[in-house]
Amino acid sequence: MSADPMLNFEGKVALITGAASGLGAALARELGSRGARLVLGDINTSALGRLADDLAGEGVQVLAQHCDVSRESDCESLVALARERCGALDIAVNNAGVAPPMMSLEDTGEAEFDRQYHINQRGVFFGLRHQLPVMKAARAGVILNVSSMAGLGGAPKIASYAAAKHAVIGLTKTAAIEAAGYGVRVNAICPFFTLTPMVTGIDTPAGVSAEEFQAFLASGCPMKRLADTSEVVAAMLMLLSPALTYVTGQALAVDGGLSAY
Repeated sequence: MSADPMLNFEGKVALITGAASGLGAALARELGSRGARLVLGDINTSALGRLADDLAGEGVQVLAQHCDVSRESDCESLVALARERCGALDIAVNNAGVAPPMMSLEDTGEAEFDRQYHINQRGVFFGLRHQLPVMKAARAGVILNVSSMAGLGGAPKIASYAAAKHAVIGLTKTAAIEAAGYGVRVNAICPFFTLTPMVTGIDTPAGVSAEEFQAFLASGCPMKRLADTSEVVAAMLMLLSPALTYVTGQALAVDGGLSAY
């Protein structure tokens, strides 16, 4: 348990979507180790159950429930679970998302564009729609939405993803302004390519190894490497810190220097 008050989440109730793997699972472990009570959602209930069992075995108080963020009822139900079983909702992380296949904008079909919209954009909207009233009533809380560097600039070959992630930042800034007077903070985090299953599982071009493709992705970043999951989670913890009380409406780039160009 951290003795540092900046990273002490003792007793805080933290909801995380897309918690079964990647950034969601890593953040759950970090918050749990710092005393948070966890309410976790994901469509992959088997992986989610394994994570919840692991955390419970480490003494973390954790609840897990199926949550398809493209369905508003699922997002509402996850918030209700936090209220009914934990009596509060102090932290919400709208993390669930999907990556598209890489293709040009003109080759992107309506089905893929709609998939990005339904999960990456509406999933955040539905989360905010049900998280904000609980926090505003309590006059306290912090929400973190997971956007991307693709939400801050152009993203060749992933136009549908970029559109959805830009929308996440628009939702974040609007919610931050509306909630600021209630003591509720809303921020977004915008990682560069990170070594999570979403990136390591990308289908590579024919004849190109996973290592070669990752090196290609990293070549656009001044640090010339992809982010480690722990590096992004460290920034997420910072934005969720109980001490960071005057930071809201921000979209933080975690990008190895890419946005410095």
